[in-house]
Amino acid sequence: MPLLAVKKISKKGVGTFQLKDVSLALESGQRLALVGETGSGKSTVMKIIAGLEDADAGTVALDGEPVKGPSGVLVAGHPRIAYLPQYFELQKFLRVEQVLDYSNHLSATQANNLFRYCKINHLLARRTDELSGGERQRIALCRLLISNPRLLLLDEPFSNLDRIMKQTLKDVLSEIEQRLKITIMLVSHDPQDTLAWADWMLVLKNGKVIQQGVPAELYRNPKNEYVAALLGDYAVSGKNEHITRPEDWKIEKNKNGNGRVEAIALMGSYHLVRVKKGRDTIAVYSQNPKLKMGDTVKLELKKK
Repeated sequence: MPLLAVKKISKKGVGTFQLKDVSLALESGQRLALVGETGSGKSTVMKIIAGLEDADAGTVALDGEPVKGPSGVLVAGHPRIAYLPQYFELQKFLRVEQVLDYSNHLSATQANNLFRYCKINHLLARRTDELSGGERQRIALCRLLISNPRLLLLDEPFSNLDRIMKQTLKDVLSEIEQRLKITIMLVSHDPQDTLAWADWMLVLKNGKVIQQGVPAELYRNPKNEYVAALLGDYAVSGKNEHITRPEDWKIEKNKNGNGRVEAIALMGSYHLVRVKKGRDTIAVYSQNPKLKMGDTVKLELKKK
């Protein structure tokens, strides 16, 4: 039996569906990422799973027990499912330790361990209006974890974080997964955050699941351009409109070549080069620092 079973949930919007027959199963310890453009229904799925919104049809079960929406319970939200929205509030002008004490039923040792896992020990004496965005997020996360949930739902947890804070949060999530044996499901727009993290990915568009699978399979074999674009740079080329990734191509400067460099962007240890080849514009990775705008180049697909 999966930890979480979502079966054909639908929710009507204004004149259309926000969600249409969305199903998924999540095993204990499995990492699941929901991806899709803004308005595709990701947050609505999370809220229905958390018991914070009602579905018009379909079911949600945690450990085989139904998760009811607000219309079926006195207080909205399932006690074993923690949901951290993209935008959240902490009580103003209180010290962090006060915010956490209000919902803390742990022993002193358990609480101190949790504070350490969330990397907030040094913040306990600060006021909530003295914190950075990343610090506030880790405190909000810790406050949820005090209730010892089985499932943690994170809505765009990495948005608006700088690189250092983002890595700190990733370290925290890894720590709490191992220490607390909690299962995590998240929403993110950035493929760098999901491809390396997720065990399973589910792609939504207009409230429908259009593709799901392991990240490598979705990246290498996207169903269409929409999926390809969500997961990284790509190009569509040839009569068959074949989808390729930048690493699929070999590029070399050649005055008799079949392409012309239109743009070059430094990505750190490599460059992302956009080449005009016939009617197609191809994205290619290159480590040749001597390539320049306007250069004629030879492009070839690598043999697989």
